[in-house]
Amino acid sequence: MKVAVVILNWNGRALLERFLPSIVAYSQAADIYVVDNASSDDSVSFLKSEYPLIGIIQNITNGGFAKGYNDGLQSIDADVYCLLNSDVEVTPNWLDPILDTFKSIPDAAIIQPKILDLNHKEYFEYAGAAGGFIDKLGYPFCRGRIFQALEKDEGQYDDTKEVFWATGACMFIKRDVFKLLNGFDEDYFAHQEEIDLCWRAKNAGHKVFYAGKSHVYHLGGSTLKNMDPKKTFLNFRNSLYSITKNLPGKRAFAIIFLRLLLDGIAALRFIFQFKFNHCIAILRAHLSFYTNFRKLYKKREKANFILKYYSTTSIVWSHFVHQVKNFNILVKD
Repeated sequence: MKVAVVILNWNGRALLERFLPSIVAYSQAADIYVVDNASSDDSVSFLKSEYPLIGIIQNITNGGFAKGYNDGLQSIDADVYCLLNSDVEVTPNWLDPILDTFKSIPDAAIIQPKILDLNHKEYFEYAGAAGGFIDKLGYPFCRGRIFQALEKDEGQYDDTKEVFWATGACMFIKRDVFKLLNGFDEDYFAHQEEIDLCWRAKNAGHKVFYAGKSHVYHLGGSTLKNMDPKKTFLNFRNSLYSITKNLPGKRAFAIIFLRLLLDGIAALRFIFQFKFNHCIAILRAHLSFYTNFRKLYKKREKANFILKYYSTTSIVWSHFVHQVKNFNILVKD
C-alpha cells in the first residue's frame, strides 16, 4: 500500500521548520509532499534547501484547504493520501496502526489517528480528538471533545472504532475514494469540508474509522483561532451547506429551519458577551447560505441517503443545559 503524506502550506515556513523533522523521521514508509498554496514567504526555498527529497507542488493561487488539496493531489501517485496539517507533530510508528486498519477492514475508506494537544499532551485536541460525530441537527462533536470541553486522555479511546467523520488535521483517505467523490467541495474554502467529504463517502457506502493506537500532536489555531470571527462565519455557514447537500429533502428543510433559529440564539448570546463581530459573522454566514442555496441544492447526492447519521438528538441541549462534557456519558455504545 503506497502512502503519500501530503502537507498543505501557506506562508508556514516557521511551522515547516518546527514540524517537518518528526514527519521525516517517523514516516519512512511513505512519500512526503508539501503542497504550497501560493505562499509569499520563503517556504518553498526553505524546502528546496533543507529537504531536497520532499516533493514540492506549487499551486498558482491560495484556494484554501479544499481547493489547495484538490489541486495538489492531482499530481501525487499513491494508494492512500494522508492529509496532514503543517502544525502536527507525529510519533514513532504512527503509520502502522493506520495501515493495519486499512488491511484488516477492507471497506474502511477514511481513517484518522488520535489527535492530542501539543501544548497539553495529556488532553485531546479540539480538531478531531478521538473521531467525529454529529447530532440530529448537524452539529459536530468528537469523542474527547464536546464544543470547547476537552477530555484528558486516559486510554478510554485507545480502540479502533467506526466514526462519522475524520478530521482534516490528519486524515487518511484512499485515493480511489477521494477521486470518486471529486475531492473536497471548494465552495467551503476551509472548515468542515472534511465533514462534508466523510458524509458524502458514507452516503456512497464507504466507512470512516478512528485508529486509537496511532496518535499525533496538533498545535491547532495556526490558520484561524477557535474564536476568530472568520472561523465563526465558516463554521456556521459550512454546517448549513452540509445539511443541505447530504440529507433527504424534507428532513434537510426541517433541520435547516431549526438551525437558523438556533443560530439566531447563538447570535444573541454573542451580543450578551459583547462579541459583536461574531454576531455579524453569523449574519454573514446566513446571507452567504441564502445566496448559494440553489447552487448547493444542485450538488445534492441523489441516492442512498443514510438516515441514521446522528449519535444523539441535540449536543447543544446536552452540553449547555445538562452540562454534559464527556462523550461516554453522552453516547452509550
